[in-house]
Amino acid sequence: MASQENKDRASTAAQLTSDITRLLRKLAGMTQEELGAQIGYTGSAISALETGAQPATEQMLDGLEKAIGSGMGIFKAAKKYVRLDKYPTFFKDFARLEQAALTLCTYETLVVDGLFQTEDYARALIGGGYPPLPEYMVEELVEARMARKAVFDREPTALVEMVLEESVLRRPFGSWDVLRGQLRHLIEVAERPNVSVQVLPMDRGLRGRNAGARGPMKLVQTPEHRMMVYLEVQDTSSLISEPADVTRHFHRYTKIREQALGRDDSLGLIERVMGEL
Repeated sequence: MASQENKDRASTAAQLTSDITRLLRKLAGMTQEELGAQIGYTGSAISALETGAQPATEQMLDGLEKAIGSGMGIFKAAKKYVRLDKYPTFFKDFARLEQAALTLCTYETLVVDGLFQTEDYARALIGGGYPPLPEYMVEELVEARMARKAVFDREPTALVEMVLEESVLRRPFGSWDVLRGQLRHLIEVAERPNVSVQVLPMDRGLRGRNAGARGPMKLVQTPEHRMMVYLEVQDTSSLISEPADVTRHFHRYTKIREQALGRDDSLGLIERVMGEL
């Protein structure tokens, strides 16, 4: 009974992965303990996967592919669907868009955008939020966030831009060492030819205009060359596709980018802040 309840609570992707694992394991004539030993897990971990009590990690899926996948690529294909299930509900629609986007433009005012986060920064941010999450869930969310970085290297190449409010560079999560590592990572990522990192100075408003005062946003261009806007606040989100609304946000983002420091000055500021920490 408990096994069926676990499956009923699991996502569709997790249920399908559970069923495929059980069927292919039995087809291979292996017990849960034997399969677990072959891929570096306990029999209990395989049982938890097959009952839906615990979804598969990407490392586990890689092991299952080698052990019982028979070269079909089933578990490899399952990774992207299992990964999507780990994202919060309010983020899933945008996550699908992000994976295939031709262009991603982000303006952030509180934290470094997830695509640019280090593992330590992401863990401190996710693990320090409220309500508190169990450790295994924090690790799953960190793993899912790190997997999003594949957009930097995939083909066709995506253009990825981020404009940060200067205060983000000075706001620690976890420790000052974590923040220093995050700033160092920003400089490294900005060296990629398809990536741009700019900083909007905190004193921008002293010049009379600050287009970033209304908060963060993400703009995405789909493979069909449609532009969409993603807004998120307090675990709620909006995905905007109405052309007039998209154009208004695009114009605002363009002005924010124009008011930000140029690439070299932005990286210079990041280096100076890192040296001050």
